[in-house]
Amino acid sequence: MNPRNLDLRCYFVTGQGPDVVERAVEAAHGGAGVIQVRSKPISARELYSLSSAIAAKLPPESIVLIDDRVDIALALQSQGVHGVHLGQDDLDPREARRLLGPDAVIGLTTGTLELVRAANDLEGVIDYIGCGPFRDTPTKHSGREPIGLEGYPALVEASRLPMVAIGDVTVDDAYALAGTGVDGVAIVRGIMHADNPRAYCERVVAEFDRGRGALA
Repeated sequence: MNPRNLDLRCYFVTGQGPDVVERAVEAAHGGAGVIQVRSKPISARELYSLSSAIAAKLPPESIVLIDDRVDIALALQSQGVHGVHLGQDDLDPREARRLLGPDAVIGLTTGTLELVRAANDLEGVIDYIGCGPFRDTPTKHSGREPIGLEGYPALVEASRLPMVAIGDVTVDDAYALAGTGVDGVAIVRGIMHADNPRAYCERVVAEFDRGRGALA
């Protein structure tokens, strides 16, 4: 169920680099429906400036989310930022919804059956869940065991919310992950390191659609 009809198929989580804004723009034009601005470790002011710069250049249909920081998402709501993605130790999603309002997009990190089931209790508060790690990744150490391709179907079945797979996902995984029933794949390094981010995202969307077609 995807009540907001979010396009989660290709979900770009930004990394660090001098060309992050340009890569976000190219990713969006290549089909990345959600851009999550995450560039750790940087200050709140730097994250504000980076997010503002990205939001200003993206096409109007793009969904821009801030990683963790509800305050920055709130400050940038009038500048094209749509919401926030929260971790398990961040502000309670109910408080984030109260602050950001009914139209904001709010995501929550999960990665175990217990966390997925707990997220179901937030149906109507959050819009989707991230679920990982798919495999171990150097960009974020969650402390959870990798889910692997075989682990997603049970999590998808348990969830009442749209699910995005994350954790060292590449374009080469999009077809198989789509076949597990997830609603999208989140990618960091693949897009950050791609010679052509737009073409990379186009491939992700095409492979994901191919995998969902095979699932049907």
